[in-house]
Amino acid sequence: MKTYVAKADQIERKWFVVDAQGMKLGRLCTEVATVLRGKHKPTYTPFLDCGDYVIVVNAEKVELSGNKLDQKMYRYHTSYPGGLKETSYRKLMSSKPEKAIELAVRGMLPKNALGRQMYRKLKVYAGPNHDHAAQKPEPLTF
Repeated sequence: MKTYVAKADQIERKWFVVDAQGMKLGRLCTEVATVLRGKHKPTYTPFLDCGDYVIVVNAEKVELSGNKLDQKMYRYHTSYPGGLKETSYRKLMSSKPEKAIELAVRGMLPKNALGRQMYRKLKVYAGPNHDHAAQKPEPLTF
């Protein structure tokens, strides 16, 4: 029996829309990362981008359990000496709620050129409206 290996020109991509209202951040992002990688398809191939496009709406209404809003910190470095910056997730969610989902999903994708290609198929919007109605996205529920 031979193993099926998908070819780049045989991959069919769909568009899915996910409503993040009332969902936990980590649980939502693991499902989104799975769809972006293509692991939900029987034609999954590890070295190809087999995934679908995902639109996440209502990012501002995603929840964090426990005291993570105040205790979980978003850290980055400016590349200057002493340039470590940190922000609590409460402040991040109030200023840029889509950034929290983007960072969580990005951390769950491969750390190489293939992961960057998969990440570009993620579209996150803070409110309930998105600009991709022409692609006729299907609702995705978990």
